[in-house]
Amino acid sequence: MYGNVVLALDHNGFEDILESHKQDCGYVDDPELNGDDWQNVVAAYKSYVEAELGSPFPQDPHNQLWGAIGAVFNSWTNQRANTYRRLHNIPESWGTAVNVQSMVFGNMGDDCATGVAFTRDPSTGTPGIFGEFLINAQGEDVVAGIRTPQPIVTSAADVRPALDELMPDAFGELAGVAARLEAHYQDMQDIEFTVQAGKLWMLQTRSGKRTAAAALKIAVDMVAEGVIDERRAVASIDPASLDQVLHPTLDPSAARDLIVKGLPASPGAAVGKIVFTADDAEQRAEQGEAVILVRAETSPEDIHGMHAAKAIVTSRGGMTSHAAWSPAAWGGPASAPPAVC
Repeated sequence: MYGNVVLALDHNGFEDILESHKQDCGYVDDPELNGDDWQNVVAAYKSYVEAELGSPFPQDPHNQLWGAIGAVFNSWTNQRANTYRRLHNIPESWGTAVNVQSMVFGNMGDDCATGVAFTRDPSTGTPGIFGEFLINAQGEDVVAGIRTPQPIVTSAADVRPALDELMPDAFGELAGVAARLEAHYQDMQDIEFTVQAGKLWMLQTRSGKRTAAAALKIAVDMVAEGVIDERRAVASIDPASLDQVLHPTLDPSAARDLIVKGLPASPGAAVGKIVFTADDAEQRAEQGEAVILVRAETSPEDIHGMHAAKAIVTSRGGMTSHAAWSPAAWGGPASAPPAVC
């Protein structure tokens, strides 16, 4: 992540090294790598950095810290930030800030985890914890969409082991904190958390992105629950988002030939030509074509193509990744794995 964000190296270069090592060892998931494996991978990472930059990876902690701080401030004027501000009418004069804090680690073993939780389902507005997590991983693995996480809550629709089953104590504490945060902020919350050696740590909370249909249900439900009044409920709905309620959907009773199934990261239905790069999506959309962006994963650099596409399909990532909820906020559908095209 440092190599990509601070040193501006291609993220895929690191991913290729990791995937190559996993294939050589017969591994499927990252937690299968042991200490010796990671030493070999890190050595290959360092060689990649030195080959690309002509200088070794910085080892001094102070240099690393100031490099990271500088990267945050510089990110305010990069292309993806400019595009995001234009899409959301955010003034450039606002500037950005840097938050420096000590780390907790979700990748120290099988009693560690990291995840993202919403206090209500951001697709439907249904009350209750909704989210995903990864055992023995760091937060970026979930939100960046580069891994496929597991559900936080056990459900009949997903047979994979959930957090409430694997770490019941941490889940119980998470559910209690989530309820307190929603009551305090009087809005549905998007929470990032880490479990280190069985102990729950809360990393951040913010108002969660949601579909227009979910926003309507959440507003009505919170009035009924006495959390907010009707005036605040009406003010919480973005008028420009209401046309999402009229977006096309698939008729549940219609006959269809299914090619592949995936996780419904954000709702809706779309038709278009498949493209494989964000630049191609933007260019074809400007020419009046309907396109569907298909990627192994998306990154912040793809924001212009994501906004131009009618839908997004990825082969990695989960329903709580940033790539999944950007389309939802804009009113377009996205599908996470195993929807592989």
